[in-house]
Amino acid sequence: MFRNGTDERIENQTYPLTADELAAELGDAELDLTHGSETVAEVLDGIRCEETFQRPEDVRFTLVGGVSEDAVGRKGYSDRDPTPPGSPEAPETVSF
Repeated sequence: MFRNGTDERIENQTYPLTADELAAELGDAELDLTHGSETVAEVLDGIRCEETFQRPEDVRFTLVGGVSEDAVGRKGYSDRDPTPPGSPEAPETVSF
């Protein structure tokens, strides 16, 4: 997700750093997602972040948790809990 030098740019910021300062400094940095990419500014806008970040890890956690559904591989998929029979959420049956 953090490619093209984005991780290094996050690491090299001076902390604490507000969300507005982060957007100004790194807003154009792209995050690679499963189905495309998003910029840091788009992620922060999408979650309406007003946080002050104390460490680079805080920025990373916020960005990973705030990306859109384009970051999800197979939507609605879980290998942990089967969908109950007759559920409107049930996927179509696929035979391999």
